[in-house]
Amino acid sequence: MMGPPIDMKMHLPFGWMGTGTTEAVGTVESGSDPIRHPSDPLMKAIKKTIIMKILIIVFFFAGVLVLCGGEEDVISIAPMEAKEQEALYSAIQGFIGKWWNGSDLYPDPCGWTPIQGVSCDIFNGLWYVTSMNIGPVYDNSLSCTPNAIFTHHLFELEHLKSLSFFNCFFSPTQNPTHIPSSNWQNLIDTLESLEFRSNPGLVGTIPTGLGYLKNLQTLVILENGLTGRLPTELGNLTKLKRLVLAGNKFTSKIPVSFRGLTELLILDISRNHLFGSMPLTLGGLTSLLKLDLSDNMLEGKLPKELGNLKNLTLLDLRSNRFSGELTKSLEEMVSLKEMVISHNPNIGGNLTGIQWQKLENLEILDLSDMGLTGTIPEKSITVLGRLRFLGLSDNKVTGRVSIEFESMSSLSSLYVNGNNLTGKLELSDRFYKKMGRRFGAWNNPNLCYKVELISTSDCVPFGVRTCSETNERL
Repeated sequence: MMGPPIDMKMHLPFGWMGTGTTEAVGTVESGSDPIRHPSDPLMKAIKKTIIMKILIIVFFFAGVLVLCGGEEDVISIAPMEAKEQEALYSAIQGFIGKWWNGSDLYPDPCGWTPIQGVSCDIFNGLWYVTSMNIGPVYDNSLSCTPNAIFTHHLFELEHLKSLSFFNCFFSPTQNPTHIPSSNWQNLIDTLESLEFRSNPGLVGTIPTGLGYLKNLQTLVILENGLTGRLPTELGNLTKLKRLVLAGNKFTSKIPVSFRGLTELLILDISRNHLFGSMPLTLGGLTSLLKLDLSDNMLEGKLPKELGNLKNLTLLDLRSNRFSGELTKSLEEMVSLKEMVISHNPNIGGNLTGIQWQKLENLEILDLSDMGLTGTIPEKSITVLGRLRFLGLSDNKVTGRVSIEFESMSSLSSLYVNGNNLTGKLELSDRFYKKMGRRFGAWNNPNLCYKVELISTSDCVPFGVRTCSETNERL
């Protein structure tokens, strides 16, 4: 709180009122010291000290005024344009209800009490909306009404860069809502990020009009109720860095037009009903870091062009219908940290045709339920020093479990259950204690562990017989 105005004269020494005042002062009563003339050295020192104090006080209160009133000054200088404010309020009312009128916002949506989830910036001296997040993103965000709708006002926010909808459209039966099919061209020059997350009431197809958004860098349509085909027009979004279309009900082939997304870093179209083969053109997306096509109905051979993705760190192809053995070019994906191709039972072939040691960054390798045959290539797999998870379960692998697995210091999960492995497990008591139930070797009828473990350890391989029991059974 600011104090009362300062009367500078009250703090000046008696007799000094600045230059030209000594004549009016005269002298004091008899017996007092005479009033010093302003030219006196002592008076000069006092005068200098007082001036410094005055300047300090002035600067202090000026700072208080800036701190306390600066934001108000900025806001008064940069109000929100009336047309922009009207479009914003109308768009929000479509999502949260007509009851909302922004009356608690002062002095406008970008002022001291902004709308949670809405961000603004100044263009030509006026506030404009640049980001809008609809739905319970924050604790105090505005939540959508059960009958939320899109209105045309949304597309009148001419500086909008980021638009997101989270858990806003709830019911596909009570309020099925479609993504608007028109007006996206109004945002062609500004929109860089568009996201629809967790909206089960969002139905219909992806509008082809999204292909107009030439500056879009992020398109996320995750876990909604959308169906239909993936539009080929998405291939026009050549500035995309992230494309996530996972967790919907899309039914189509992967568009060949995706070859135009050469700046793409993340492509996730998992958990849909996509069919057909994997386009060879995906091998041309050499900037990719993550490729997730899991949980679809894709079929055919794995293209050798996958080997061109040398920057890829995650490859997830699990739960599809691929066939025709593993392509040798997988060994060229030298940046891979996670390779998951499990639950493709028609792939078949064996593991020895790939030089696994080239994938030295590999941390997760899951090749379970793929119809694999032959032996485990211990010399090329056990040298992977960063490997934490190895899944080879539910195949037709034969041979023995190598003792070399003990030398893999990072390995914390090893699953070889459900195969045709034979012989005695020579792994140590320390290995079993380290792995616990994360070592799976059950359902290998001719595999056993040494009897000595029973008397020396509380930790034995789960579901595996002792060698004496196996011999008796045979």
